[in-house]
Amino acid sequence: MLAAVDHVQLAAPPGAEDALRVYYVDVLGMTEISKPPVLAARGGCWFRAGAVQLHLGIEPDFRPAKKAHPGLRVTGIEAYAARLVARGAAVIWDDSLPGCRRFYSEDPVGNRLEFLEPVLGRQR
Repeated sequence: MLAAVDHVQLAAPPGAEDALRVYYVDVLGMTEISKPPVLAARGGCWFRAGAVQLHLGIEPDFRPAKKAHPGLRVTGIEAYAARLVARGAAVIWDDSLPGCRRFYSEDPVGNRLEFLEPVLGRQR
């Protein structure tokens, strides 16, 4: 029986680690976590914020997905969106999901990320 999502893996092109660190740490406010040495040799980087983990793995023929994305629940979505904008990240609001405020952003290699917060009193 499934109990929880342990992490979400996204792909990135070779050599993108420094740009990813800037985005995931400085822009999103996540913390980089160490990869086990055997996996660190493959490149990429891992990040955590609370129970959320995002792993960025290197893919030689990388192409960002157009539709696939992790949905990341946030609190204080307006302030969080302002944080991203202040740090140079694009924020695209989408009001089409009932019961939630949400926006999309992209990391420096084009991975799509969804940020959402339930709205009290609205059905999802």
